[in-house]
Amino acid sequence: MKAPSPPPPDPDQTEVEYPVLESEHCFSLKTCMLPQSVALVDDDSEYTEFLQQDLVERGMRVDVYGDSNDLLTAVNAFDYDFYVLDLGLPGIDGVDLIKLLRRRTQKGVLVVSGRLGPEVFEQVLRAGADMYLTKPVRFEQVVIAMESVHRRIQPPTTLTTSQWILDTWARKLVAPDGASVDLSETDVALLQCFTLADGEVVTRETLKDSLAKLPGREAQDGLNATIFRLRRRIEKATPVALPLQTKSKVGYVFSAALQVQARSVLGTLQ
Repeated sequence: MKAPSPPPPDPDQTEVEYPVLESEHCFSLKTCMLPQSVALVDDDSEYTEFLQQDLVERGMRVDVYGDSNDLLTAVNAFDYDFYVLDLGLPGIDGVDLIKLLRRRTQKGVLVVSGRLGPEVFEQVLRAGADMYLTKPVRFEQVVIAMESVHRRIQPPTTLTTSQWILDTWARKLVAPDGASVDLSETDVALLQCFTLADGEVVTRETLKDSLAKLPGREAQDGLNATIFRLRRRIEKATPVALPLQTKSKVGYVFSAALQVQARSVLGTLQ
């Protein structure tokens, strides 16, 4: 889908103001956690040319596909570390492409598209995408989104398999590195579902039922929006990846130890 192409990146620009997607733990190319191989699927040749150049300069190997069928017929179609794709594509539609990718890979999927509408965000996330950006978009914003998603989906490390503490009294989530995250009532209810599951998958229906019992507008925004906001809060507070993994068409699993603390323990951790 054609969209106005952004100008080439300005090498003199050192600050980018994207408050929604800004990662406080990625200040330079050396500290960014970025994928090694990327499939860029978009039929806007001018846009992909400049974006490919930008990503390659950041150390990534980028293959461009102007047709979704070209990607699917490639020998290494499901071997990339990351996928950046449009929705309006020659071949199968972008939403259907996401669904096919999710049958074979759990690597990061970022949608960058000019398709607008209140239903688009929910549609692409339900299909299995990790994040959605609306064109026109600057390359720095694409990179920040890629770094955020790629860091989130990495296999658990020593830190992510350590214990997380849900402080229901103070409405805080304490990460393994000691960082605390302020939670809403909706966040607390969501995380309590995972403490009861004890590492097992929690279905979407169970999570939705839990949220439906809560008053307030935030609880009525839907499961996808609630998890999206929770991830953003945690990513801004700590570099430790949240071990909340999506199980396609089933639900979510919290893959690390999550302990409930009924009274605040923040004072003892600081």
